[in-house]
Amino acid sequence: MAERDSRTVRDLRRANRARVLQRLYFDGPSSRQELGPATGLSSGSISNVVAELAAEGLLEEAGVVDSDGGRPRTLLRVAPGSGLLIGVDIGETRIRVELFDLALTELARTERLLAQHGYDVDRIVGHVRSGVADVLRDAGADPHRLLGVGVGVPGIIERHAPDGALGDVGSVVHGQTIDWSAVPFERLLRDCVQIPPEVPFFIDNGAKTLGQAEMWFGGGRGAGSSAVALIGSGVGACVNRGDLLDEDRSSVALEWGHITVQLRGRRCRCGSIGCLEAYAGAEAMRERWHEAGGPLPADADDETALAALLAAAYPGPGGEPDPLAVSLLDETAACLGAALGDLINLFLPERILLGGWAGLLIGPHLLPDIRRYAQEYALRHAAARTTIELGRLGPDAVTVGAATLPLSAFLARGGSRPSSGPRPGLPAPGSRTAADTVRNTKRPRATADARE
Repeated sequence: MAERDSRTVRDLRRANRARVLQRLYFDGPSSRQELGPATGLSSGSISNVVAELAAEGLLEEAGVVDSDGGRPRTLLRVAPGSGLLIGVDIGETRIRVELFDLALTELARTERLLAQHGYDVDRIVGHVRSGVADVLRDAGADPHRLLGVGVGVPGIIERHAPDGALGDVGSVVHGQTIDWSAVPFERLLRDCVQIPPEVPFFIDNGAKTLGQAEMWFGGGRGAGSSAVALIGSGVGACVNRGDLLDEDRSSVALEWGHITVQLRGRRCRCGSIGCLEAYAGAEAMRERWHEAGGPLPADADDETALAALLAAAYPGPGGEPDPLAVSLLDETAACLGAALGDLINLFLPERILLGGWAGLLIGPHLLPDIRRYAQEYALRHAAARTTIELGRLGPDAVTVGAATLPLSAFLARGGSRPSSGPRPGLPAPGSRTAADTVRNTKRPRATADARE
């Protein structure tokens, strides 16, 4: 109660603005009369908040609807042009950078292909730097309109450096499979990427950004709980709980690719043995197909190799399936099914979605077998409550999910812009290079309307 009472009028106004913006963003255009019951705010507070947001250019009219015997009602929506967002997907085979408006309509994009194992930190930072500059230039966009840059990366994200002597370096990435150890990635981006100093970076696990995109706009929407698997050259997953507007909703990234599916199995690139990623990741499938004598050039990349493997196993009408390819893919489906059974038993999700470029490529062929194996390995009651489907947002979902990171923060702030000036504890842009460097906010529950 003391914490509630300590909240200021400014806090309540911001919470009320957030309620209105979030409701309009996720539920679509609504009238002032509909916003009251939907948000729990009084008509006076709705009028004040709407007037304030409209004056700032965050809301705009979206048409008129007839009412029952009364005056027509004006619909309101969040103005798509009122801000810009950048999403960055640092994937296993390429870096994709996209610029979006507030409705997540793509305005510009660029890609940087990565050589196999090309995860040199300086190179990655340089690619992000040039990619951000390219999309802003191509769209003719003012960087001061940016609300933030979201970045999805492989690995475990630590929000602050554990060593106080280093100061607040922001998000630190531990990516064992890409040989990143305590990389102060947020600081490196802040030092190098040429955007205004007040524009924040949001760094998170790529599987988690994929999960947020599917929860907001794809196959996870409406589910009380879901698990989203990202299958690319590597493998990851996230688990989501709670509805979009649930203040207690949570999302957690899992190093799912490194659970053991084979005792004394294949060596994984993380250094362990028998990991799921050593069987179901596209890189591992390429290596296994090559080892089995598949007709594949040794220097073929993961995408080319996986396409060739699927073509050999499913040659189409008149073709003869390659038994080695069929056997390899069946083992992949069995490993994925067993690992999904673990997710079902541990987290009891209503839905499981398979995504990532490789997941969407193998899914149409392997999904029936994956479901069958998951049923065999999971508890019957838990498995009966879970559906397993493909993600709906395509291979760009990580980039879209990355853009939702700054968008989510913007909505939670009630539409306020990032504060000006460098972020506390971070050096000014340009003060160091990558080579010089070594080494979910819950919204407060609003309990009363703010009266202006």
